[in-house]
Amino acid sequence: MFDAVPGAVLAPVSAALCPAAEEEGERVLCVRYLLKAEPSPGLLPRLLQPLAKRDLVPDRLRAGREGAAMRVEIAVTLPEGMVHLVAGNLRSVVGVVRLEVEHGRVTG
Repeated sequence: MFDAVPGAVLAPVSAALCPAAEEEGERVLCVRYLLKAEPSPGLLPRLLQPLAKRDLVPDRLRAGREGAAMRVEIAVTLPEGMVHLVAGNLRSVVGVVRLEVEHGRVTG
């Protein structure tokens, strides 16, 4: 389902997408969270909650069912300090069985 090779470098994204983090001197990263989860009606809103509570909007969200599992890709540009916080929240969502995090530095 995913069109990317695991471990591939993400295309650079303009730093203008997250100017507040740049002004504070914190590195901004383009991050992709790749998840495998058990399908359920409330899964997608629960996966977006860790972003919403930090005022983050995903650059891309893809979801699809593969047999008995859901594959979800969430791409977002965020400050480096939030990467592990969002990952921890995503891992704790009921039904998530695997999470991979890929990131690259935003160039501007």
